[in-house]
Amino acid sequence: MSRRTLGQPQPVYSLEPGLGADEFLAVLERSGLAERRPVHERERIEAMLRNADVIVAARVDGELVGVARSLTDFSYCTYLSDLAVDRRFQGLGIGRRLIEETHAAAGLRTTLILLAAPDARTYYPHVGMEPHDSCWILRPGERLKGVPED
Repeated sequence: MSRRTLGQPQPVYSLEPGLGADEFLAVLERSGLAERRPVHERERIEAMLRNADVIVAARVDGELVGVARSLTDFSYCTYLSDLAVDRRFQGLGIGRRLIEETHAAAGLRTTLILLAAPDARTYYPHVGMEPHDSCWILRPGERLKGVPED
């Protein structure tokens, strides 16, 4: 059930490949996702935006209230690496629509993949995504076992 009410401005969704770092950082903060992103490393944030393949924005009266940032080959897989919705606008279907717009832009033949933030783990099954139990990560600065040092 949506919290949407009559008279509430409806979000406008669009592809925004040139989304600026200031707006992106602001919505990361207002969504709670900032605690898991390198928000104090502006050059890294700018590179994240510049190198993304698909950036979908949700705006209300011009204000960025949601964003989805993805990497894709447009054929087989799409990694939705950031999905952030301003807390004031959560529960209105914006996250679901950002996922739909991302998948459409990347190609519906691609498998959409994401790693859920701990607080969002219950959200994704709610919108029809299924868990996958074999994701593996190598964190920045870590090396594979048995790889000799340079």
